[in-house]
Amino acid sequence: MLCWAQVVLYSTAGAYRLMSVRIFAALVLSALSFGLRAEALNESYAFALLGEPKYATDFSHFDYVNPAAPKGGDVRLAAIGTYDNFNRFATRGVPGERTMELYDTLFTNSDDEPGSYYPLIAESARFPADMRWMELDINARARFQDGSPITAADVAFTFNKFMTEGVPQFRSYYKGVTVKAISRLTVRIELPKANREQILSLLSLRVLPESFWKNHKLNEPLSTPPLASGPYKIADYRLGQYITYQRVRDYWAANLPVNRGRYNFDSIRYDYYLDDKVSLEAFKAGAYDFRIEPSPKSWATQYQGGNFARNYIIKQDETNQAAQNTRWLAFNLQKSLFADRRVREAIGLAFDFNWMNKALYYNAYQRADSYFQNTAYAARGYPDAAELALLAPLKGQIPPEVFTSIYQPPSSDGSGNDRQNLLKATQLLKEAGWVVKNQKLVNAKTGQPFTFELMLLSGSNFQYVLPFRHNLKRLGIEMQIREIDASQYTRRMRERDFDMMSTVYMAMPFPSADLQILWDSQYIDSSYNTAGVKDPAVDSLVRQIAAHQGDEKALLPLGRALDRVLTWNNYMLPMWYSNHDRYAYWDKFSTPPIRPAYAIGFDNWWYDVNKAARLPAQRQ
Repeated sequence: MLCWAQVVLYSTAGAYRLMSVRIFAALVLSALSFGLRAEALNESYAFALLGEPKYATDFSHFDYVNPAAPKGGDVRLAAIGTYDNFNRFATRGVPGERTMELYDTLFTNSDDEPGSYYPLIAESARFPADMRWMELDINARARFQDGSPITAADVAFTFNKFMTEGVPQFRSYYKGVTVKAISRLTVRIELPKANREQILSLLSLRVLPESFWKNHKLNEPLSTPPLASGPYKIADYRLGQYITYQRVRDYWAANLPVNRGRYNFDSIRYDYYLDDKVSLEAFKAGAYDFRIEPSPKSWATQYQGGNFARNYIIKQDETNQAAQNTRWLAFNLQKSLFADRRVREAIGLAFDFNWMNKALYYNAYQRADSYFQNTAYAARGYPDAAELALLAPLKGQIPPEVFTSIYQPPSSDGSGNDRQNLLKATQLLKEAGWVVKNQKLVNAKTGQPFTFELMLLSGSNFQYVLPFRHNLKRLGIEMQIREIDASQYTRRMRERDFDMMSTVYMAMPFPSADLQILWDSQYIDSSYNTAGVKDPAVDSLVRQIAAHQGDEKALLPLGRALDRVLTWNNYMLPMWYSNHDRYAYWDKFSTPPIRPAYAIGFDNWWYDVNKAARLPAQRQ
């Protein structure tokens, strides 16, 4: 091969050719340099949806863990109902407890800040300012549980698997997005247009092993455990009865900052109980170790006896200041029966929360009145100027009360004889075209009786149902009760084959782009849009929220405006929430001195041999 000097001396023609090559190279370098100046790249190890990540690059562990926590001990927990498979992503069947956590994610979250992402499978990311694309570097040590490496090809395969065989809302939300492996350990995400929230949401993608899943359908149940990558693997099971998880001793990510001090138990076993009452008695007898109590009545009356008196079982009732999950009764808006807002409001007036809370729940609950409960984004008072600027263009599409009134759910004196609210409900029903004949509410035009079905999950706590039905009957409405098993319940919810159902609205610390999946008509097929809302005004607000992710100043009025529109439309009937965490455990655990703000943090606890030694031998 000729060197540059030889080429120069070779001929005049060669000199011209060399000059041309040099000029071309200079032009290329100049162009590249200009491109780099035009699009400066950022590199980051962590991300936050709002503000900056709490933990610096060199953090060693989360504040709410004990990095020196000992490993060991076997723990038993309980689950209600049954299960028939190990695929959390299947569109049918009931997956087993903890099956979602079988797979590690690209980045993971902390439990003491909202919307954070820290490295797990991925080490870092490169991206332009608008985040229309991102390149992720995979940790070279990342491994599946059979010892095979996690590569960029696995990430690309996972995304494409979800796009072709996953739930419809995934395909809809990520339409036009591409995920490609550009090297063995580098994956590139490209969006059709810049969307910070969308690209960050992919950081929580659970990575599936291509070697296993290329031979299995993602939307079909799995009757045997899959190859996984997380800190625990399934060691033993009996379908529908129990699952035992065993800590992976050589877990590749055990000493990463995000995992240090976590996942301390050698094994975790879930035993299934068909009834929660049976489950409670089993806990008190020592059949399992830790229980979150959902029933205020049970908490007030059942957590007593010798094991409590001897401090073998510890009770904890802690106030939670974080955003709160709320419980609602969802109308199926695709049923013509509930198309009229006045009808939905009238049914809500028959729900006597004040009496139920006192008589049935020992005043343990607070009334839900917002979809952003316990946050600054909950609508309070009258709309301010910033909210009105957002709501004014929607006038005529939203309830007029949004502009003139403060939303408050119906209240009563708690006597159980709420005559005033029932009279108001009767008037609303009359205005909507319903009249009472022979003590039955019927449609004034068609004579159709007002009858609907409330779908309930078998074994759940539904003390409120009978008094609610009693009040509806006083209005002439017949509410039938349908109690079904978990498999049927899940199927009917996904297919929206119900009239009304109980649902938990998951808390959001701030308005995120996930609101589209919950409320946007583009995602009408999403099972998360429980009520089946299809409203242009709601679409407008949630899309603006999605477009303003990261902008705290814009999100505050947008969240409050959306809250007003949702509550005044009465899409769902507000039941209650609790800002208390009530749980109990056999005294064989130690916990870090700091509890995380947004979780109980059971995965940060550890088995304490000294505490366990004072328990009866069969309870250790």
